[in-house]
Amino acid sequence: QVQLVESGGGSVQAGGSLRLSCAASRYIVGSRAMGWFRQAPGKEREGVAAISDGGSNTFYADSVKGRFTISQDNAKNTLHLQMNSLKPEDTAMYYCAARRLYGGTRYPLSSREYNYWGQGTQVTVSS
Repeated sequence: QVQLVESGGGSVQAGGSLRLSCAASRYIVGSRAMGWFRQAPGKEREGVAAISDGGSNTFYADSVKGRFTISQDNAKNTLHLQMNSLKPEDTAMYYCAARRLYGGTRYPLSSREYNYWGQGTQVTVSS
């Protein structure tokens, strides 16, 4: 079983930055497609950013394009999400996820495509 542990969340003012990290319990970063998702109270979980298993392709929700960057450190088995120019509407619990199967998916920002999930890290952006 793969365990994913997120860190780096916190409270910032609008316009600020945060860097989220997701540490995997065993080798999976770089060999599986992974993604970041978020869920605000009363809303459905939504895909924020995803990266292909080889790391060559990245995908972003329109709401975060140009502000968020997903990356992976294969040597450290860690996934990152750099979040800049944060807005109050970015406030949510952020989750790291990984696919069990090798290969890509036609829907990289769909939560149904992912099998392993972390417990989440809270991001709060104040105006």
